[in-house]
Amino acid sequence: MPRNTPLANIRNIGIIAHVDAGKTTTTERILYYTGRKHTIIDIHDTKDLKSSTTTDYLEQEQKRGITIQSAAVSCFWKDKKINLIDTPGHVDFTIEVNRSLRVLDGAVVVFDGVAGVEPQTETNWRLADNYKVPRMCYVNKMDRSGANFRRTVQMVKDRLGARPICLQLPIGSEDNFFGMVDLVEMKAYVWFSDEKDSKWEVWDVNADLADKLKITNAYDREILSQVETYRQELVEACVEQDDEAMNHYLETLEAPGVDVLKECIRKATLSGAFVPVLCGSSYKNKGVQQLLDAVIWYLPAPTDVEAIKTVDPDGNPNGERICSDDEPFSGLAFKVINDKYGALTFVRVYSGVVAKGTQLLNTTRGKRERIGRIVEMFAKDTNDLEEARAGDIVAFVSLAETDTGDTLCDATAPVVLERMRFPEPVISVSVEPKNRGDQDKFSAALGKMVRADPSLRLETDKETGQTILRGMGELHLEVTLDRMRTEFGVEGIMGRPQVAYRETITRPVTHIYTHKKQTGGSGQFAEVKIIFEPKERGEGFEFVDEVVGGTVPREYIPSVDKGLKLQKEDGVIAGYPTVDFKATLVDGKYHEVDSNALTFEIAAKACFREAMKLAGPVLLEPVMKVEVVIPEDYLGDVIGDINRRRGTVLGQLERGNNIAVESNVPLSEMFGYIGQLRGMTSGRGSFTMEFSHYDPVPKNVADEIVAKQGKAA
Repeated sequence: MPRNTPLANIRNIGIIAHVDAGKTTTTERILYYTGRKHTIIDIHDTKDLKSSTTTDYLEQEQKRGITIQSAAVSCFWKDKKINLIDTPGHVDFTIEVNRSLRVLDGAVVVFDGVAGVEPQTETNWRLADNYKVPRMCYVNKMDRSGANFRRTVQMVKDRLGARPICLQLPIGSEDNFFGMVDLVEMKAYVWFSDEKDSKWEVWDVNADLADKLKITNAYDREILSQVETYRQELVEACVEQDDEAMNHYLETLEAPGVDVLKECIRKATLSGAFVPVLCGSSYKNKGVQQLLDAVIWYLPAPTDVEAIKTVDPDGNPNGERICSDDEPFSGLAFKVINDKYGALTFVRVYSGVVAKGTQLLNTTRGKRERIGRIVEMFAKDTNDLEEARAGDIVAFVSLAETDTGDTLCDATAPVVLERMRFPEPVISVSVEPKNRGDQDKFSAALGKMVRADPSLRLETDKETGQTILRGMGELHLEVTLDRMRTEFGVEGIMGRPQVAYRETITRPVTHIYTHKKQTGGSGQFAEVKIIFEPKERGEGFEFVDEVVGGTVPREYIPSVDKGLKLQKEDGVIAGYPTVDFKATLVDGKYHEVDSNALTFEIAAKACFREAMKLAGPVLLEPVMKVEVVIPEDYLGDVIGDINRRRGTVLGQLERGNNIAVESNVPLSEMFGYIGQLRGMTSGRGSFTMEFSHYDPVPKNVADEIVAKQGKAA
C-alpha cells in the first residue's frame, strides 16, 4: 500500500528536561492543540488516581507527579506528522531518555524559566550530544514568580557549552506575561487570557509596546528595548549559514527575507551551529502553537539526519542504511514493556517496509521473529497498522526473542545496527517476595522487569543466597517493586544487601591436631601437622603437600585438602570465608585399621579451626574503587564526605568542566551514597563504583560486625 505521509513530513522528536520543568504539561497542550485530545489534564490533578495525563498513565507516575517511563504519541500539525516521546526528568530514569534519544531525530529541551539549566538537563544535553541529536530550547514557566529569560539563555551558554540564539523574546513575565516577540517575522503575539482556547493577537513591534501593555517592571521593559539587538544577533547568526545570504547582507546591510531566515535557522539547527531558543507558558496556554510551528520548520525529518550506521560483531562501523522505503527492512528495538496487550517491543524503522505476517531476522541474537501485530502507540492505547515504513516508530506485539537494543532486519540482507549505550547501575538492594508462596511468580515478574529495563541488573549472591537487584537509584528500585505489584500482582520486600566480608590470618602458625574416637568396634584415628601462613592480599588459598616418609598415606592427602577447603568457608571470627593463606601439610600419623579418608578430613577441619585462632585472624571488607564526577564548587564537601566514609582519596582529574575524584571506599559505607551525593551537589554529582580489593576492617567496626553476626546466629 502507498505511503500516507511523505518522509519529509515526519518529525520524530523527544521532549527532554529536568524534573518539573513542564515536559508533560507541554505534551498535553501539544496533543490538545493538534486535535488528538479534547480535554487537558494537569499533573497536579492526577494524584487521586482518578485521572491521568496522556503520557503519565502509570499509577506510580500519578502518585508522584513525575514521568517514570517514556511514552510515545503521534499527532499532525499543518500536514506534518509528529511522533513525540515524553521522557522522564528524574536522574534515576535516565535510561528512558538515553534510549529515546538513540532513535529520535530531534529534541525539544524544556527549561524552567525560574530554575534555568538544572542538573538533569545537563545530563540529557550530554546524551543528545553523544547521539548528535539536533535540538531547540523552550524556556517554559515564564508566568512564574522569579522567571528570568535572559539568565536561562546565559546558563545554556555557560553550563551546556552551546550557542543559544533567541527566536523569541518574552513580553512581560510572572503575572504580566502576555506573550512573545517573534524575532524572525518581527511580530508580537499577545494573549489577554489564560484559557486554553483563547486566541492571540498579532501586534507590530514598536518602541511603545511595553507602554501599550502597561508593563512597568524594569527588567521586562529592558528586554523589549533590546529587540533590535537580539534581531541583529539572529540575522548575523543566520547569514553565517549561507554564502549567498551572507554576500547579500554584506552588500546591502538588509536582513534576508523571512523564508531565507527560516531556511538558515533550520540549517544551523541540523548542524548544531546554534540552538534556537523560544519561550512561553505551557500551563497558561501561551506559546505552544508557536513551538509546534518551530518544530516543523526547524527540526529534522528522518531524511535530514545521518544514515544509521551498521556495525560488525565487535561493534565497529562497517556501513550504513539509508532511510528509504526502497532499502531492505531494518529496525532497532529500543524499548520493551509489558502491559495488557502482552510484551510490546518498540521499534524505530530505519529502512524498508514490514507488513503483518512477515518473518524478520534478529541479527543480534541469530533468531527469527514473526511479526503478528503492528501497532501505533498513543501512550497506553494502540492503533493497529497493516505495515510500518522507514521513519516510523511503532510497536510489535509479543515478540519472544527480542530485547532492548536488538536489530530486526530482512533475513536476505542482514545487518546489525549501531547498538545503544546503557548506564551502569550504581545501587543494589536485596529483594524477596512478601509471601514465600509467591517465589516463582516473583522471580518471573523480576525477569520481565529486567528485560524491559536494561539499567536494571539481577544477580544472586552466592554467599548469602540473596537475590540482588541493581539499578540507578533508590527511587528507581522502589518504583520497580511497586510496578511489580500493580502490573504482575506480586509484592516484594526490599532490603539492604549483606556485605561479603572475608577473614584472613596475619602470622604463621604450626599446629598439630589428633582426631581419636573409640566407640566399640573399629575406631577413628588421624593426625595432621599443618603450617598455616598468610599470603598477599588477593592470592587466595593454596594447599601444599610436603609429607615425607609416608607418615600420611598418599590416598588420604586429598581428604586433608578437601577438609581445609570446606572449613575455610566458615571462618573463626564471624563465619565468613577465610582467604589469602597457605596450608602446608608436613607430617602426620595414621592407624592401619582406624584411619580412612573421612578421619583425615575431620582432622584437617579441626586443625584449621584451632590454628586460625592462634594465627592473628582479622576481618576483611571489600573496598571499592569509586570515581565521583562533580563541579569544582563541591570538591571540598565531597572529599570531606569520602574521608568520613573511611575512604582514601587517590587523586583528582579534570573531566571536561568537572572534576573527577578517584578514591577507595569500603563497600559497607557506600549504601545510599547516590542520594547523599545528589544532596551535597544539588543533583549535579554522579559516580561509578567497581570492586578493587579487600582490606582489614578497623577493630571498632569489626567488633560491631561480629556482634551483629552473633545476634543473627
